[in-house]
Amino acid sequence: MSRVALVTGGQRGIGAAISEALKASGRKVVANYAGNDAAAAAFTAATGIPCYKFDVGDFDASVAAVAKIEAEVGPIEILVNNAGITRDAMMRKLTRDMWDQVIDTNLGSCYNLCKAVWDGMSTRKFGRIVNIGSVNGQAGQLGQVNYAAAKSGIHGFTKALAQEGARNSITVNAIAPGYVDTEMVRAVPPDVLDKIIAKIPRGRLGHATDIARGVVFLTADDADFITGSTLSINGGQHMY
Repeated sequence: MSRVALVTGGQRGIGAAISEALKASGRKVVANYAGNDAAAAAFTAATGIPCYKFDVGDFDASVAAVAKIEAEVGPIEILVNNAGITRDAMMRKLTRDMWDQVIDTNLGSCYNLCKAVWDGMSTRKFGRIVNIGSVNGQAGQLGQVNYAAAKSGIHGFTKALAQEGARNSITVNAIAPGYVDTEMVRAVPPDVLDKIIAKIPRGRLGHATDIARGVVFLTADDADFITGSTLSINGGQHMY
């Protein structure tokens, strides 16, 4: 039987590319989404990948959704925590609500979903978890204190959880994308985007498929000696 993979935020942008790449690699993929029912239905119609609507920032909703997916599709053995939002503002204008929304969705969701699948993966002695961080969680970014904090937290979360999962053959890794040509990035003012691209040694934005290939690599059955790592896919924008 094909291993079941859950991709949060998996029906648009980077998430859609990940979902499709995992399906092409032979996985049975389920995509999560938060709000746009029409877009989710169109994605399912186009790809054959079922979509489940729930708020990844809500612990109880996440646990219930995982139980429903496992009852209807099968045990989740691959989890990609991709869901993320931005609420950008300088500290002077950054409200507590903007902080909470980003932390809950981007970082809290990693806890919520990992907690929900952890016992099953441990019992089966197999699991592949990939958490999508960001170059801005590594290098920081003006006006993104909340986003950078959440994404930086993902990298620490990944390293700690990898140590817990190792004895049960659960690998936990992160990918730190650079700026990728998605709807969210294209919303950046053109003059600002030009300055960003000028700082990328490869001279271009990334493609969603660049990130998806990394996920396929890290979630392969034989990728069992790679854990606690962060794979930076950023065109050379940030190196260390």
